[in-house]
Amino acid sequence: MAKYFLRKLVYGGAVLLGVVVLVFFLFQGFGDPSRLVMGQRADQATQDNIRRDLYLDQPKWKQFLAYLNDVSPLGFHSQDEIDRKGLKGFFIDTGNRKIGLKIPYLRTSYQSRREVGTIIREALPGTILLASAAILLATIGGISIGVLAALKKGTWLDTTAIFTSILGISAPSFFMAIAIAYLFGFVWTAYTGLHMTGSWFDLDTETGQPVLTLSNLILPALTLGIRPLAIIAQLTRASLLDVMQQDYIRTARAKGLSARKVIWKHGLRNALNPVLTAITGWFAELLAGAFFVEYIFGWKGLGKLTVDALEKLDFPVVMGAVLLSAGFFVVVNLIADLLYGLIDPRARIQ
Repeated sequence: MAKYFLRKLVYGGAVLLGVVVLVFFLFQGFGDPSRLVMGQRADQATQDNIRRDLYLDQPKWKQFLAYLNDVSPLGFHSQDEIDRKGLKGFFIDTGNRKIGLKIPYLRTSYQSRREVGTIIREALPGTILLASAAILLATIGGISIGVLAALKKGTWLDTTAIFTSILGISAPSFFMAIAIAYLFGFVWTAYTGLHMTGSWFDLDTETGQPVLTLSNLILPALTLGIRPLAIIAQLTRASLLDVMQQDYIRTARAKGLSARKVIWKHGLRNALNPVLTAITGWFAELLAGAFFVEYIFGWKGLGKLTVDALEKLDFPVVMGAVLLSAGFFVVVNLIADLLYGLIDPRARIQ
């Protein structure tokens, strides 16, 4: 088991390295960063200093190595770099440079001159909250509908579940976001009490302090949860129908076990592997940033942050968000492998 997860970690590291290469050669040096930072009136000396700080006066391969050294959790830095960049971690002196295990340094924003890591940390709780609510809704609703459709195969309940799930899969997220925001946040707002836009906190008009406002979570979570709910429902139905035809299910029934125990303990548990794959995959995708949904609903998260950064050509923020998104996929896939072994003993044997 340890070798298996070590191999998965190596694969995950290779994926992240590939993403770093892709992100660097797509965005690094795009345009003139010195003018993006200082504007069109920056003098030549200031531009030269900015280019030197960003390693743009070096050959491309040296720029890449410097960027990789910054974003990697294991890096080599001088004491001057550690102080100037505010690197946090454990460093060991090896002479001219120090080797250390550190928090990845994503550099600074062109527009605000703040650290990208700090900017992302401020937006991340909103995305985690939104993704968690959406996947929870999709998981509970999808598995329930899938089990009901499998048990009532061939009836109107089964047909309705299949038809609505196909509609849910086919509808684009940006269209559903606009429709749901307009209907529930504008047309029927007197009945729902919901608003078209808003984040997970609002400012109190009297004190000016942030106030938790979870009602704003309902519409974007519903919008994000529609497609994964539909896919989970279809996978649950198909997988459960296949499992219920297996010999061990017939044996369990022959032993006199109740229908409830046969379905929930022996049937559904063994049918959850493909469903779990869909859940973890969608959760990673939602964590990576639901760009259109967050932007339409004005939800302050990683997706909206990335869209705003692209509009302002703030490429360090975009690069940091992409790297974090890739990290989400790697981590969630590792967690999914652990859950396979917990749910299905056959996975542990393999």
